[in-house]
Amino acid sequence: MKEVKTLYVDKGEEGVRLDRWFKRRWPHLNHIQIQKLTRSGQIRVDGARAKPDTRLSAGSQVRVPPLPTAPPPRAKGELDPRDIAYAKSLVIYEDEEVLALNKPSGLAVQGGTKTTRHVDGLLSAWGEGLERPRLVHRLDRDTSGVLVLGKTPGAAAKLAGAFAKRRTQKIYWALVAGLPKPAQGVLELPLAKKGVGDREMMVPADPKDPRAETAETEFVTLARAADKVAWMALWPHTGRTHQLRAHMLAMGHPILGDPKYKSEASEALSGDLKLQLHARRLVIPHPSRGTLMLEAPIGREMKAGFERFGFDEHEADPEPFGRKR
Repeated sequence: MKEVKTLYVDKGEEGVRLDRWFKRRWPHLNHIQIQKLTRSGQIRVDGARAKPDTRLSAGSQVRVPPLPTAPPPRAKGELDPRDIAYAKSLVIYEDEEVLALNKPSGLAVQGGTKTTRHVDGLLSAWGEGLERPRLVHRLDRDTSGVLVLGKTPGAAAKLAGAFAKRRTQKIYWALVAGLPKPAQGVLELPLAKKGVGDREMMVPADPKDPRAETAETEFVTLARAADKVAWMALWPHTGRTHQLRAHMLAMGHPILGDPKYKSEASEALSGDLKLQLHARRLVIPHPSRGTLMLEAPIGREMKAGFERFGFDEHEADPEPFGRKR
């Protein structure tokens, strides 16, 4: 709007604040813009200066100065600049074929009935169509860490194939209740889904059970906090739903902050901590050359656990399982 206008307050707007009256008509204006216009006297009510919180009376005249033009409406699914900046801030590696993000805890990978903000929705930051990166694996909503995507259909197919053929090494960090004995080893324990909806869990199963899925996790203790908590490196050789969480509970050492796979001891130790599980490293063949080793620093949720129990992420063994076999 480029010219000065005088508008009248409707009967149904009796008592409405001046700033809210403006926002109803020009929703693209922010509070700071309205403040500046009132403070400089460009907005007036019945010919007098007014404050943003002035209550309007029916029939009052409001002087409306030239206002900033509203931005063009975004297409459905189009991201605003803040979402684009946020998506780009998650990048830990990028080339012409591969994109790797450090997914924060609490951000789902894909949408659902009650999930409107997720990684898949943020990928428009890189474009649409062939330019849009493609998901090739998943992380639980509350698990942080390395998430790799393909930037071309061919790259995505090769990356997905590496996961399917178990040509990757995924190393997770976890803080668990108690001290596992032995301190390192391999747990082979089939898992099966039990329950429905929010109550669905993966539980140990008899290998002969038709619902059972083979599940294998290699583990190493990196450090201990007295006899209460262990900092573990976990390498899932298989990729079952909630595998690490279910396996650690089955071992008697549930991951701290886990609201589902827990014990009385882990609940007491967890307090207000969020899930203490982080996808620290991913080693995977590059779609066209060599091998990628992607690492993600821990986020604030995991840092809270490290600080509480006195662990230092910089003291971790860089090769807890030796070189990838």
